Amino acid sequence: MKILLTGAAGFIGGRVWSALRDAGHEVVGVDAMLPAAHGPGAQVPSDCRTLDIRDASALAPLLDGVDAVCHQAAMVGAGVNAADAPAYGSHNDFGTTVLLAEMFAAGVGRLVLASSMVVYGQGRYDCPEHGPVEPAPRTRADLDAGVFEHRCPQCGSLVEWRLVDEDAPLRPRSLYAASKTAQEHYALAWAEATGGTVTALRYHNVYGPYMPRDTPYSGVAAIFRSELESGDVPRVFEDGGQMRDFVHVDDVAAANVAAVQSGPDGFAAFNVCSGRPISIMEVAAELCEARGEAPPVVTGQYRSGDVRHIVADPARAADVLGFRAAVDPRDGLREFAFAPLRT
Repeated sequence: MKILLTGAAGFIGGRVWSALRDAGHEVVGVDAMLPAAHGPGAQVPSDCRTLDIRDASALAPLLDGVDAVCHQAAMVGAGVNAADAPAYGSHNDFGTTVLLAEMFAAGVGRLVLASSMVVYGQGRYDCPEHGPVEPAPRTRADLDAGVFEHRCPQCGSLVEWRLVDEDAPLRPRSLYAASKTAQEHYALAWAEATGGTVTALRYHNVYGPYMPRDTPYSGVAAIFRSELESGDVPRVFEDGGQMRDFVHVDDVAAANVAAVQSGPDGFAAFNVCSGRPISIMEVAAELCEARGEAPPVVTGQYRSGDVRHIVADPARAADVLGFRAAVDPRDGLREFAFAPLRT
């Protein structure tokens, strides 16, 4: 197939490009080269076109003869403050609507959309007495006292995390999350209006070689790596017990290939995850141990808007797309301890 790949020069996009070509597809790569994603002065790969997908006149010719679009382009990160909102809305949501309109005009009916776990908000929890509950945000009094778990809204008992599947309600809690949720909604509406196919891949915590270094938009694994390389030790917020699913970028690329080749009709969303939960403390400890450094420091500090636990159910992607992550995060993180990062 001939595939248009947006965000092709990025951390994830570059790996997706390689995986698609290895699978025998012809790839047309474009990237807006945003400094937040690539760093200042980044060079455009020789076979990638510099293009902002919000520019419909530049985008339209590239869709000629395309069978599917793999849409990785986005402004990433939670957002530094509310002033970032217009940028997220413009790059992520307006950009996606332009892409969808031009796909319709060109007769391109298949989209693979890079979404995110952040659309779920604070995850899924069970109360021992009341079963599944939607806990309120954690109180400052609890956080100051070192009580980091959520409480049941009915009885006040501490609740336990559970796997989040794709039928969980979407409750975005950051600017980035709101923009990814909106992308999914626009894509769903487009699929229903045109009869097109959309496979939304909800990436969990992606890590791997050439991940961006420590910026407000970096993932925690890269932040820990940056601390180690600066001669410091990773500083872990709360008590380090926050549970996540870390998925290697090569597995993310494999999920995209599977979605391009076998995504179901209409709109469907899938978790892209390792299926092997790991705590933030374990992530930091694996990196420290692999590099022979002192153990991480648990600070007890917190950010009031942070999600305590969010861990994915991998079953639907395995059943429908045939995708199963190959890299155990504990193995992948030890390799990541020495992997090159993007400056």
